[in-house]
Amino acid sequence: MGIREEYPTGVAAAPYLPLRDAGEIVAAADSGDSRLQQLGYKQELSRSLSAISNFAVTFSIVSVLTGISTLFNTGLEFGGPATMVYGWPIAGTLTLIVGLSMAEICSAYPTSGGLYFWSAKLAGDHWGPFASWITGWFNIVGQWAVTTSVDFSLAQLIQVIILLATGGNNGGGYEASKYVVMAFHGGILLIHAIINSLSITWLSFFGQLAAAWNFLGVFVLMILIPMVATQRASPEFVFTHFNTENDAGIHNKLYIFVLGLLMSQYTLTGYDASAHMTEETKNADINGPKGIISSIGISILVGWAYLLGITFAVTNIPDLLSKDNDAGGYALAQVFYLAFKSRYGHGAGGIICLGIVAVAIFFCGMSSVTSNSRMAYAFSRDGAMPLSPLWHKVNKQEVPINAVWLSAFISFCMALTSLGSLVAFQAMVSIATIGLYIAYALPIFFRVTLARNSFVPGPFNLGRYGVIVGWIAVAWVTTITILFSLPVAYPVTKDTLNYTPVAVGGLFIITVSAWVLSARHWFKGPITNIDV
Repeated sequence: MGIREEYPTGVAAAPYLPLRDAGEIVAAADSGDSRLQQLGYKQELSRSLSAISNFAVTFSIVSVLTGISTLFNTGLEFGGPATMVYGWPIAGTLTLIVGLSMAEICSAYPTSGGLYFWSAKLAGDHWGPFASWITGWFNIVGQWAVTTSVDFSLAQLIQVIILLATGGNNGGGYEASKYVVMAFHGGILLIHAIINSLSITWLSFFGQLAAAWNFLGVFVLMILIPMVATQRASPEFVFTHFNTENDAGIHNKLYIFVLGLLMSQYTLTGYDASAHMTEETKNADINGPKGIISSIGISILVGWAYLLGITFAVTNIPDLLSKDNDAGGYALAQVFYLAFKSRYGHGAGGIICLGIVAVAIFFCGMSSVTSNSRMAYAFSRDGAMPLSPLWHKVNKQEVPINAVWLSAFISFCMALTSLGSLVAFQAMVSIATIGLYIAYALPIFFRVTLARNSFVPGPFNLGRYGVIVGWIAVAWVTTITILFSLPVAYPVTKDTLNYTPVAVGGLFIITVSAWVLSARHWFKGPITNIDV
């Protein structure tokens, strides 16, 4: 008879076993299958993703075209070219350190549960369930916030494209209302849910198409935009100009530089997707970590090239940020539009280029829903979510279909706050950066503290450097959590207050309260579902 039993949360309960020592598990042809059985789970999802497919899904979520394009205003306002050109490699290098620590843990525990499963095992029997609970909720809410922000950003870009295509802000162009933008957002999520209801074979195809689109799109835009622009910035401007003129009332250069890092750090998120896709990835204990590291590393290089290319088309920062320009203050759209208009007398080419960005954002949201659904599937498999049996159900195509539609629905509901207050919406979306990074840091923290001497690494490991790399990763996440909680405008009022600490603190209070009042009595961390 099948027995569903609690699985010990201590590290020693699930050591990494080489295949030759795994008993009957040797029969499994795939090291990912073998390791999943060692960890106490059935193989319920279709394990058909290659290393390239795993990378492609994650690379399309990180999507430099999405993050840089949608937060280009932030980069220009807080520091301008100097912040973007030098802030990107700084944030990228430290993000890669976080990714290396996550990859090492992923190799030891390649499951869809990813971060929350890691925390459970690394925190030990006593603290494991609580660590798993906190990490899991920060991770899944952060992922939903990512999907919300990505698809809402696409809805806003579509509105800007329509505005420019109908004459622009100064030519009587059509500017969609916030309700129309919300309708766009809902339609985009609907399409993403439908695509994610297909088999993993189709998702693998779309993921690789998305990665190729991001690669080609970056190189086309970084070369084309400065080439067609009749007025180009000088190398001195691109590499040395530091913009201190902003509407936020902030003039301290260090403070401005720090706030400008948000563009880079927001872009470089979502690479935990490689971990969440490990139960569908061949030889996941090797290819999962590869997906994390390669998606970050390649995004750093490609993103920096994209930033340099488009920044050479920036000559008048105040004009690009002005709400009175043709794009209504959408800086990147104005850059593209003016580049073509200055040469050809019309901005049709710039609108087409914005379409390239829009498709990249679409693919980013699509892959984000994929990652969301796998996290929801795994978390509910261990009974952590309300109506858990419903969300970890898989269909005939071995897709967690209900988790897919749940993720799309919640992301739509989170965006509804924008109808009442953009400030409230932006506070909620801030969880996409800070909330996710807290979830990234928690298992790393447990690995370098509670499990420092008991952690058993998988095939990919950092050796003796694992602990020091882990501490640097934790220190960086702590730093950005503080920095991105600072005021972004002075004087501070209810309209200019940075609500990030309110949103993230609220999530922490809710999850801890739920633990104290209820979950501690029934949530015991990851549990096996193997018949014994």
